Amino acid sequence: QVQLVESGGGLVQPGGSRRLSCAFSGSIFRFFNMGWYRQAPGKQRELVAAITAGGSTNHADSVKGRFTISRDYAKNTVYLQMNSLKPEDTAVYYCKANVLQQDYWGQGTQVTVSS
Repeated sequence: QVQLVESGGGLVQPGGSRRLSCAFSGSIFRFFNMGWYRQAPGKQRELVAAITAGGSTNHADSVKGRFTISRDYAKNTVYLQMNSLKPEDTAVYYCKANVLQQDYWGQGTQVTVSS
């Protein structure tokens, strides 16, 4: 059974940086497409960034140039480097793994951007 454990959330000041990690276990990491999503209070969950099994990436327009998704095949981990954070980036950030139309989700990690 696939398990995803996010870490790295917390309180950060506007303009600051944070790196989220998602540790993958329970299957063969290199076969899975991975993504980061976020959900702010009262809003729908939205895609932030995704990376395919082969390493191709895409980022939401709202985070392009500020956030970067990456993956380490040796560590079975996917990262989200977040720079120039804004208050509107405040949300619970979720990691998702996908293969053959099957999705798996982590429990989420809270990121709060505030002075």
